[in-house]
Amino acid sequence: MLASMFIRRTRTSSRKTGDSYETFRLVEAVREGKTVKQRTILNLGAHFDVPQIDWAVLAARIDELLHGQVGFLGVSEEIEAVAQRYAAQILARAGQEAETSLAEGDERFQEVDLASLELVRPRTVGVEHAALSAIHALGLPEKLAELGFNGPQRAAALGNIIGRIARPASERATHDWLQHTTALGELVGYDYERLNLQQLYRSADQLLKHREALEAHIFGAAQSLFGFENTITLYDLTNTYFEGTAAGNPKASRGHSKEKRSDCPLVTLGLVLDVSGFPRRSRIFAGNVTEGTTLEAMLAELGATAGTNVVMDAGIATEANLAWLTQAGYRYVVVSRKRERRFDPEQASLVQTASGMPVQVQRVDDPETGETLLYCHSPARADKDRAIDTTKAAGFEAALQKLADGLAKPRGSKNPAKLHERIGRAKQKYPRAAQHYTIEVTLDKPGQSVTAITWSKTPRPNSTVTHPGVYCLRTTLTEHDDATLWRIYSMLTNLESVFRSLKTDLGLRPVYHQIERRVEGHLFISVLAYSIVHSMRLQLKAEAISDSWETIRNTLATQVRITTTLKRRDGRTIHVRKASRPEPRQQTIHAALRLTANPGGTQQTVV
Repeated sequence: MLASMFIRRTRTSSRKTGDSYETFRLVEAVREGKTVKQRTILNLGAHFDVPQIDWAVLAARIDELLHGQVGFLGVSEEIEAVAQRYAAQILARAGQEAETSLAEGDERFQEVDLASLELVRPRTVGVEHAALSAIHALGLPEKLAELGFNGPQRAAALGNIIGRIARPASERATHDWLQHTTALGELVGYDYERLNLQQLYRSADQLLKHREALEAHIFGAAQSLFGFENTITLYDLTNTYFEGTAAGNPKASRGHSKEKRSDCPLVTLGLVLDVSGFPRRSRIFAGNVTEGTTLEAMLAELGATAGTNVVMDAGIATEANLAWLTQAGYRYVVVSRKRERRFDPEQASLVQTASGMPVQVQRVDDPETGETLLYCHSPARADKDRAIDTTKAAGFEAALQKLADGLAKPRGSKNPAKLHERIGRAKQKYPRAAQHYTIEVTLDKPGQSVTAITWSKTPRPNSTVTHPGVYCLRTTLTEHDDATLWRIYSMLTNLESVFRSLKTDLGLRPVYHQIERRVEGHLFISVLAYSIVHSMRLQLKAEAISDSWETIRNTLATQVRITTTLKRRDGRTIHVRKASRPEPRQQTIHAALRLTANPGGTQQTVV
């Protein structure tokens, strides 16, 4: 029997519309005795775009790959990539068809040439497997189908989300990752090498269109999965910067960049988190929005009922917001914006933190306002405050000393206006330290030149210098004891840590898009990715694994799916595709997440 491959073009008509179109197939001609038969090896579809002049080379290269000839001298990089892709599809189909028979008997044992062993087509699978498992546990694929996503659209959506989890970057970078790096397509049953970039962008648009429904679904699914109650709400804002001018985006505005990128326009993400750490609602604001102006709109959109407990940091806890919360029937625990720091150890009670560190809490009830103030002193925070204040003071004094030293240099500036301007810049750079210093600028008799710059330090009352480690909480939860109120505040600090994971680990920054909906789609993908990551981390934490997502991701990232090819004595080639055996640290994570050790299963084919 003699066989050869070639590509055939066929013209056909649509049954629905009657329109004529072309399809392409990889066909094998098989001679059996005096008869030549043709059979289709692979349907290449209607969008096969390899130039006809390369068809023969492509078909020959696919045949070589199927028979274990890995080198591609004389073949272009583009043709080699397409050939490997189609050869992998053929082997996957043949492997699925042969799984039952291969498990039955002698075909499990083969006589092979060890010198012919090759390892080909490595693709990452560890992070993808964990993320996809969490996605299925939350019922996200079914929800996407319910919202009208067809098969390719669901695959694109999962590619966007899991790409942000496994390799945080732009959608363009995710597209490259899907096509050349990951085995995700083998896990979801979709050929991502057929996916074009515009399909990925449109997927982000489609996810954004259903933002409220998806956020509600994931939160509800998480409640069922982890059994938590909807209790306390944390509200926080962060911003990200644009690469480019974003001139056509009305939300792109200059503001205070949390990444210190004041040279770029910004956009702001507002996020409401439940005490469990799962997002309740996200919303995009202009880059110059102030934290205190967004709370009312977010809670109104969320439909939070009266009596809901709201936890916020000082940036959002303005007097106006606290008055509105009280009037609307909400209850709150906030970090006080008031500068007053007072603490009397004699009137304080001792509270143990979750990590076993002691914190002293002095309680002051105010019947007029209906608030309870908690003045807290943490030794660990006191050490941190002292270290920061020492560093800032050293930096500020060094800046002043540099200006003073310049007075003795021939070319050093002695102009009063310029030196006052430079002192002002030093104060802007070190505001925490500058408030404690009195600076004197001495002029000559004509008043035209500075002769000396001197300074003295007098710690400002109610500051971190006079009261290191002391801060104040304000709350209307007056019925709780000190320890309970402290635990509620601890939730805030824990969730802020979770929120930082979204900003640092999941590709939130920077934004390369310029169009408003694409910007919002990019940010929403990060929010969805965060929900999936948080679900995995809760599972891991229940098994005493508290590593950061970056550490977990790096640990899982080395597991790959790879194809092993071997020549048999009879000249045929065995192809075995499976995942690498998990390393010990990976096995620990797999056990905690209840993952299979061989994602994608084993495909064994003889050609």
